[in-house]
Amino acid sequence: MKTLKTIAHKVGSPLVSMGPVRLRQPIPTEGIDMVDPFLLLHHYGPYAISPFNNPFDLGPHPHRGFEPITLLFKGEQLHRDSLGNEMLVKAGDVQWTTAGRGIIHAEGPSKEFVERGGELEGIQLWLNLPAVKKMMPANYQHLKSEDIPVITNEDKSIELKVVAGELEEKQGLIKTQTAVNVFTVKTQEKGEMNISIPTSHKSLVYLLDGEVLINDEATLKKGATQMITFHQDGDSIQIEAKKESTLLVLSGEPINEKVASWGPYVMNTQTEIMEALRDYQKGKMGYLY
Repeated sequence: MKTLKTIAHKVGSPLVSMGPVRLRQPIPTEGIDMVDPFLLLHHYGPYAISPFNNPFDLGPHPHRGFEPITLLFKGEQLHRDSLGNEMLVKAGDVQWTTAGRGIIHAEGPSKEFVERGGELEGIQLWLNLPAVKKMMPANYQHLKSEDIPVITNEDKSIELKVVAGELEEKQGLIKTQTAVNVFTVKTQEKGEMNISIPTSHKSLVYLLDGEVLINDEATLKKGATQMITFHQDGDSIQIEAKKESTLLVLSGEPINEKVASWGPYVMNTQTEIMEALRDYQKGKMGYLY
């Protein structure tokens, strides 16, 4: 018998400015530093991209000590990194970077997409690495939308994609460094789905668009409550669609370690942050032009 997880927090998704970019940031937000092991969640767009408007073009920048992940929902982005990868990420695709000891990457709408115009929307997620893996070799995984395992409810009104982790014996193709589940969910106007989540995991549901009822008690609606986090109890989350909706469901075993962060680096101590700054300046994270 499945038992529903109890709700810990209900929060909005406030707009913040990151240089020229305006985006939504539900993690961290007031009262929530992180949902361990998830450190940061940025929801960017939808932006109307054109030759005259291209706010989300991120030039070469370093990372160390965690996994920056991009889930693209609309548009096209080009990923380049200091490992030599150059990949076109299309709507529905996922780019999963393990920064480890250090990587430099750049991402932004492809030139062709900028020229023809269109909407760009995605989620950037920062997933922590435990201390023993923070200095592992960097790695990049690109997952195409058509290769992601799909689960539907009985009347096929809700479609869930298993990006990482496992659900109903379907295994995500991303090789993860810790026990995590990353699911994307698209619903029609009506429909219900019960999603199994381990009791030991910290978990959340984030709404990109639409309206859903969670666990028969809390409504997620764009512009109002857009994220719900859960206690480490129960073993499932119930979603009931009220209109066509797009959601992100995340869960993971908490790492429970001290976090020291500065800009693009996430380590365990301030000394390690200083070492990251020095190593980047010395070129130890590679080069990307």
